[in-house]
This record gives sequence, C-alpha cells and structure tokens, in this order.
Amino acid sequence: MTNLITARGVSKAYGDLQVLEGIDLDVREGEILGIIGPSGSGKSTLLRLLDLIEPPTSGDITVLGENARDEGRSLKLRRRMGMLFQKPIVFNTSVYQNVALGLQYRRLDRRETERRVRDALKAVGLSQYITSQARDLSGGEQQRVALSRVLITQPEVLLLDEPTANLDPTSTATIERIVRAMNQEHGMTVVMNTHDLLQGQRLSNRVAVMIEGRIAQVGPPREVFQSPRSRAIASFVGIENILRGRILSRGDDLTEVEVNGHTILSKRVVTDGTDDVDVLIRGEDIDLLREEPAGHPRDVFPGTITSIESNGPYVGMMVDCGGFSLMVRMTARLEAEREFDTDMTAFVAFRPRVVHVLPAKMLEP
Repeated sequence: MTNLITARGVSKAYGDLQVLEGIDLDVREGEILGIIGPSGSGKSTLLRLLDLIEPPTSGDITVLGENARDEGRSLKLRRRMGMLFQKPIVFNTSVYQNVALGLQYRRLDRRETERRVRDALKAVGLSQYITSQARDLSGGEQQRVALSRVLITQPEVLLLDEPTANLDPTSTATIERIVRAMNQEHGMTVVMNTHDLLQGQRLSNRVAVMIEGRIAQVGPPREVFQSPRSRAIASFVGIENILRGRILSRGDDLTEVEVNGHTILSKRVVTDGTDDVDVLIRGEDIDLLREEPAGHPRDVFPGTITSIESNGPYVGMMVDCGGFSLMVRMTARLEAEREFDTDMTAFVAFRPRVVHVLPAKMLEP
C-alpha cells in the first residue's frame, strides 16, 4: 500500500518547549487514520506539520512522494491537501461566496466554479442555503460550509483537526457520514485528530495514539483498544482494571497468573521472559452474575458489590473479590433485569481471551 505522507524522526519545539519528539508515522493511501491522545499530547501540532503549515524543527516529512523541505515545493504540495480546523472559519458573505473562495486562486471559469460549488454543497446537505449568509447558520452548518470549502478543491488528502469537538450529536453524525462517504465512495485519504474515542473507533482504519509528544502505538482500533502497550495508553483508552500479578505457569494455550492469592487465566500474553506482570481487563468484557456459572472455560470469582454508578445507558459496578477489585460495565437494562444492589454477593466472570497480560515494566508511566 502506497504511503501518501511519511514522517521520520520529526520533532517540533517552540523555544524551550518541546512539543513533538521522534515522530515516525505513515499515512496510507485510501485510509482513515485517527490520531488520538490526551489534551496537550501534540495532536494538533502534528497535523499542522503534516499539512505543511509549519516546518518541523528536525526530521523529514515526505508528502505525495516529494520531500517537503523546499518552501516553493511545499506550497504546491499544500494545494493537493485540505485541512478543516476545530472551530469553523466562515466569512461574512453568502454560503456560495464562502465555498467558492477555495477556487479563487485556481482561476477556474465562472461556470465550472458554479458547478463545483453546487456539487460541494449537495455533498454536505446544504444546497438550500446557497444564498444564505454563512454566519446566520448554526455551528454544525457552519462547519459543513467550511468542509465544503475544503472539499471543493478536490484534495488528495483531507486533514481534520477535532472537526466535531463543539458540535451537537446530530451535527457530529452528519460530519462523520460525509467524511466516511468521501473516503469510501471517492477514495479520499483522511487524517483526523479526535478526542472522541468512540469516533476514532467508528471511523478509523488505523489509530495512532499520542502520549506526551510521541507516537506510543499505531494499529487497527481493535488492537489498540484491546491490547495497549503501556499504562498510559491503557488508561487513556479506558481500561479501568489493571492488576499486578506474577506468572505461575505458561502453557501452549493458557497462562496462569497469580493475583493476590487468586489465579487468573489468560490467552493474550506479551512477555519478555519476566514473571512480574500486569493484567489488563476491560470492564465491558466482564460479566456479573447472581449465581456461579458452571461448565464454562472462564475465570470466575465471587465478590461483593461495593458501588453502583449510572452513566446514561450503562452502569459501572465495583466488585471487591477479596484481594483485588474489578470494575464491571454493563447496560442499564441488563443490570436492572438482574437486580443488583450494593453489598450484594455476586460472581464476576470473564474468558481468558479478554485478559491481556504485559510485563510489569511495560506498564510503568
């Protein structure tokens, strides 16, 4: 697969402030690459470098097969890319004039400009507002105007910097639909910064996690969210259950890990030969039952429910298993059907395939 953008050893500093360090990243043709990470991790700065708005302090960026160091060349390369910022930029003119602005410097004739503007507004569902004042529209509609201004230039790479951060759920869904259509129907390559972990999983073919100015892990969303490589990544992607343990035995299929006097089975073990490990289990991968299950090849532990917290359609329950506690997450409907309550005895159950084990040193902050 062709790499449209390649960053190697890229760093960026503003005076004494080091924002990015040692970035190695490839953007593959035809993919949606999601860049996720905590606030202040350098996501927006990286996107500005990939869009050639700013040069790196060190390292090399190759765009569409060309090294972007030359200023004259970088201007030509930028015309082959398009970037949408978090806060929509609209001018105090009509929607038509806002969108057509992207073609003014390309000297297209009036008829071709009109055709492209109408096509771009149709693609984002704003055809009826073509003569309206852009600043009279809602925030979500203004973001779609800004997006159509980018799309009208037919970029080979679309870069999105938190495109739905300030939008309501309906507007967010609309923007996501447009981005997915541009990618799937037109083959447009997309690089997207997002703080929304669910959005990153919904849209991305691959996810890159940024921690403290570095790329900490890159891979398919399922791999990153189920098998994080560090404590920082695990915490960021929402794994609440991280238990310190020690390997008792290694088999061809299952590994036994001792955690405070209890034995947990795992099928997913990353090891460097050490026996000191940490056990990662997502709360939604744990079942909570009123009675002990029988005849199932999984880890089962009795415990006491110490707290129950509602979060919209989901419920989080902390269970003390005598030696360690586990956070269990399930739908509010299922929790209500099973009629759980605090101080109740229940059984946590999970299969070895959801238990991710890493050497303890890999989980140090």
